[in-house]
Amino acid sequence: MRLVLAVPGDLAAPTGGYAYARQILRHLPARGVAAESLALPDGFPDPGADDLARTRAALAGVPAEAALLVDGLAYGALPPELIRAAGRPMAALVHHPLGYETGLSPERAATLVAGERAALALASHVVATSRYTARLLTAAFGVAPERITVAEPGTAPAARVAPRPGPHLRLLAVGTVSPRKGYDILVRALATLADLDWSLTIAGSLDRVPESAAALRRQIAAAGLAGRVALAGAVTPDALGALFAGADIAVSASLFEGYGMALTEALARGLPLVAATGGAAAETVPAGAGRTVPPGDAPALAAALRDLIADPARRAEAAAASWAAGQRLPDWPDTAASIAAALRMS
Repeated sequence: MRLVLAVPGDLAAPTGGYAYARQILRHLPARGVAAESLALPDGFPDPGADDLARTRAALAGVPAEAALLVDGLAYGALPPELIRAAGRPMAALVHHPLGYETGLSPERAATLVAGERAALALASHVVATSRYTARLLTAAFGVAPERITVAEPGTAPAARVAPRPGPHLRLLAVGTVSPRKGYDILVRALATLADLDWSLTIAGSLDRVPESAAALRRQIAAAGLAGRVALAGAVTPDALGALFAGADIAVSASLFEGYGMALTEALARGLPLVAATGGAAAETVPAGAGRTVPPGDAPALAAALRDLIADPARRAEAAAASWAAGQRLPDWPDTAASIAAALRMS
């Protein structure tokens, strides 16, 4: 079987969605699927006329015998007439709906939701990256459950991070600096914990939403935290692994997650977690592995962080639960097997 995975923008970009694409391209051949990528314009999810014309031409060049899977960053923004004009089955890979991105105007969000609903109605099959997203696509987008396959991201095994007693605690947050990731909420929470001995590294692109990065730098400086919060920007996989290995607590203030790959990377290493429960994160973080708080609640986030930072015994207990949960996570070959099965159904 042959697969063409169409992805907008730079496949090498250091985000969870692109990492997912790279991994399935790597692991599908072992599942009997010869997989290759197809680059689409980087204007999605707001494509211009030229982007759509180039996309139409690119999709038309996909061999008829190949299965076609289009990443949701592009698929959800494709006009129905372009999908119909392709004249072939086209499956969609959905991490989270485009209209659920934080910071959109209500009108823009509604337009994106309506467009993605229309596009998904034409998909030959839908691959969702979490059970939460699958349920959301059925409830809010009208996609029948039998048309959806869940293929959760894999998490490669990693060395366990031994709990450290402190006193200095190193916090790590991973993800692109954007409104949805809630870094402003995290900084507000940390500003109330100046009496504790901690530092924070944020590892994630500062270029994808530059205005968010600039605002976060100003907020950090205004809170007097410039010496305690480091913006590492996008880092290589090896550098990210080193950051995880050197961390004591993983923290996520994200307002919405389609899955939460950074959370499972922490679980795989046995790191205690403090995480907001936006979207699928509520299901990704297991009971006992740390503390969960409502999304957008800075005081609750501060209280949860204080609880773990100040108490080595609680951190050790959470670390043990995190490690146990991390050993049960699917690996990338499992993800590839789910996708291969979905393609054979579509």
